[in-house]
Amino acid sequence: MQKPLTYLASLALAVSLALPVAAQDTPTVDTVVATVNGKDITLGHMIIARATLPQQYQDLPDEVLYKGILDQLVQQTALADTYEGDLPKRVTLSLENETRSLTAGEVIEGVMAAPVDEEAVKAAYDAQYTDQEAGEEYNASHILVETEEEANTIKTALDDGADFAELAREKSTGPSGPGGGSLGWFGAGMMVPSFEAAVVAMEPGAVSAPVETQFGWHVIKLNETRKTEAPALDDVREELELQVRQTLVQTRIEEITNDADVDRMSEQEIDPALIKNIDWLE
Repeated sequence: MQKPLTYLASLALAVSLALPVAAQDTPTVDTVVATVNGKDITLGHMIIARATLPQQYQDLPDEVLYKGILDQLVQQTALADTYEGDLPKRVTLSLENETRSLTAGEVIEGVMAAPVDEEAVKAAYDAQYTDQEAGEEYNASHILVETEEEANTIKTALDDGADFAELAREKSTGPSGPGGGSLGWFGAGMMVPSFEAAVVAMEPGAVSAPVETQFGWHVIKLNETRKTEAPALDDVREELELQVRQTLVQTRIEEITNDADVDRMSEQEIDPALIKNIDWLE
């Protein structure tokens, strides 16, 4: 009569003992995925290995990456385990540089992650947009041909009343030809200098004399102009916050460096060309 009770009690005990094990089996960064000669390879090792791969490899299927990365880490661990003697200086110095770089990067990440003061964002916005004069934008069309003679013939036809868009579709060798020569809106610095200079000197509705650029000869019509409007703060908030953070990082770098006990006496004593002596590290 005791067997059913004993069986149920044993089953309950097994279930209760299994629960903590299941919780412990939940994968974490420290979960061991393989051991090589007693040395652990963890899920964390695999995560960081994947994160450092070029983007084209990171896009591979997970199962392909998992096997490939684990195979590589197993091979590297096995190979490293066979190394005997002291590591070459180039390896130890590389490790020191990598540790220094990663640790400094963590300090910078801490500064970048800090909340950005709203007043600083507004000041950056004012400096970039509000306190600057409005720029000019231009809407123009052009007809592009290979020779000055062709351009002069087109200019004469336009002066005699020919339709600019039709002539552009018929004569222009540029990609804008099928669209009647329209270039849409553009601002300063978006066109080659000689083309831009001609446009800036024109009045809306005017047609230029032939203008030469590296692409050929242009006959340009300025359709209209407009003043550029400053974007709303919220539309550029992300880039402004990045600017503010970058400024804070640079300021923090300078503060920490200035407070550090730095002695650069080697600049007076060492031949700069010596940094090319890679054979010293073998």
